[in-house]
Amino acid sequence: MSKIEKVVLAYSGGLDTSIILKWIATHYGCEVITMTADLGQGEEMDGIDEKALSTGASKAYVEDLREEFVRDYVFPAFRAGALYEGRYLLGTAIARPLIAKRMVEIAELEGAQAVAHGATGKGNDQVRFELAQMALNPRISTIAPWRDWELKSRTDLINFAKEHGIPIPVSRKKPWSIDANMLHTSFEGGELEDPWNAPGPDCFRNVTPIEQCPDEPEEITIDFEQGDPVAINNVKHSPAALLAKLNELGGKHGIGRVDMVENRFVGMKSRGVYETPGGTILHSAHRDLEGLTMDREVMHMRDGLIPKYAEMIYYGYWFSPEREALQAMVDKTQERVTGTVRLKLYKGNCIPLARKSPYSLYNPELATFEEDYVYDQADAAGFIKLVGLRLKGRMQQSKWGGKESDEACE
Repeated sequence: MSKIEKVVLAYSGGLDTSIILKWIATHYGCEVITMTADLGQGEEMDGIDEKALSTGASKAYVEDLREEFVRDYVFPAFRAGALYEGRYLLGTAIARPLIAKRMVEIAELEGAQAVAHGATGKGNDQVRFELAQMALNPRISTIAPWRDWELKSRTDLINFAKEHGIPIPVSRKKPWSIDANMLHTSFEGGELEDPWNAPGPDCFRNVTPIEQCPDEPEEITIDFEQGDPVAINNVKHSPAALLAKLNELGGKHGIGRVDMVENRFVGMKSRGVYETPGGTILHSAHRDLEGLTMDREVMHMRDGLIPKYAEMIYYGYWFSPEREALQAMVDKTQERVTGTVRLKLYKGNCIPLARKSPYSLYNPELATFEEDYVYDQADAAGFIKLVGLRLKGRMQQSKWGGKESDEACE
């Protein structure tokens, strides 16, 4: 690594990144510039620039990336129907490439030689940050203190903080590792490290426990244009404002909690609890409208690629040529995913009730169980014989074989 004079650190304001800020400055004898991405964390952002400066940062960038996050990262992933291992809506994973992108941009602006992050050597985030940085500007180095420093325990961290006058949180009431943004809140650690333990009563942030949800359901409509949501109940919103509104509605009705054990990219299994209220509503509504507007073979082909697309995000390959190529195909499939979906929100459930579209492929004259004049049911016999030929031939070959099989066919 060349001489490090300036470093741009992804800074959350927590104890770990505060210690990292001071450690980098003392270990490398360099200037540290912090970058905090506002992705909708709320009150966590209060005073974060002052805290960074008081801990030794030479500059503290606080970047409002909420609209860019939802418009350019969340919505493209949702157009693809991305679910990791069939359940996780990728709330943490989809945020990392944007954070890395802004870090690299600031590093280039400030003439920094390196960027730094607080991800541990056990997690996925180190891979996501560093692959994004390599894709965007490979001339910039990455510093990952958790893989390099001499601090090996929480006691070491606390002693370092005391030595350098870094405030230490005193409350251990909520011992989880929490990541929050506009799309989701995740909980890991604490009692969740035992997969047999249920989440504690305080392991909630944005989603109301089912027992406390309203007893009356609520119906809403969501309008889509080319796969992206644009309005709720006929009121148009910006991407970030729309997701915030869906979070409010979903959280109120207990929608969007997932408790799962997943496979990390680095090779271990990890248990997490995810709250994704608005994203869950959005995913359900979008999927329902696709059923009305997408050609069968196009849908099935796209669906077969969902696990691969989700892996690309989870593994950190957002800025890869294969993800960009697949995104182009996905966006082509969404050109006619325009219309309105009506949903019922009730005690943890998001239930599609109705849907309409100017590009609907549904033909009631074909689908009716009543008498019709456009479909000759007798045609189905020949269709079934043709599509079943290979099945008939396989059974005849295996049961009778050779000459007897030929005679049986006759």
